[in-house]
Amino acid sequence: MPEADIVQLHDGAEPNPARLIAKLENVVFAARSRKLVDGLTFSLRNNGITTIMGPNGAGKSLALRLLARLLLPMDGYVHECGLAARDIALVFQKPVMLRRSVKGNLIHALKLHGVNRRERPERLAELLRMADLEHLSSSPARLLSGGEQQRLALVRALAAQPRLLLLDEPTASLDPQATQAIEKLVMQASNNGTKIVLVTHDIGQARRLAFDVVFLHQGFAHEHSPAETFFTEPQSLEAMAYLKGELLV
Repeated sequence: MPEADIVQLHDGAEPNPARLIAKLENVVFAARSRKLVDGLTFSLRNNGITTIMGPNGAGKSLALRLLARLLLPMDGYVHECGLAARDIALVFQKPVMLRRSVKGNLIHALKLHGVNRRERPERLAELLRMADLEHLSSSPARLLSGGEQQRLALVRALAAQPRLLLLDEPTASLDPQATQAIEKLVMQASNNGTKIVLVTHDIGQARRLAFDVVFLHQGFAHEHSPAETFFTEPQSLEAMAYLKGELLV
């Protein structure tokens, strides 16, 4: 697709490289001879919440896995500006809980990420408080409700104090109350300086949380705009159709 069809951030230029945390540049990835992303290009600033939106099959979850280094591009580049592996955390839509208590899951994460033994009790208390799980600290993690498990998964990911947190539809199957709790955690992490990239189908959620929006369709970024621009004046025909609830094929 020609470069002119990409709508970039509306500040007149690409983000200042000194403020970038990651960038996908002409990335190609295929499976079973089918290209799932083709020429995928967008940049991420090092602050705020970026939402990735688009119809099913657009390549949203795949983009997160490329950013998390779980997959390598077949062509193109994934630039992560000074990020080590421990600086990146990914939370899936359906988190996997260890066969341990809530507290045990968090202690395991703190050990795994090399947090000093003396610092662990304070960090553990902080994470339990963030997730509002103090009263469930001794409960088996696998017996928690869906919303409680997702809150645990989020703070478990934050145990390493990542600079980049990738969230793949963390509230897709949750009720409004549980969704509100997750959104509060996401905003808190962002306010504490963690860059958040959130894949969501929920337009209301994106309106509430997003600083900027990357819109994908057929493995290509058709638009990357500040949130207020994307929702009020989308610049690509594909984004316009998506926001109207039309089917994109």
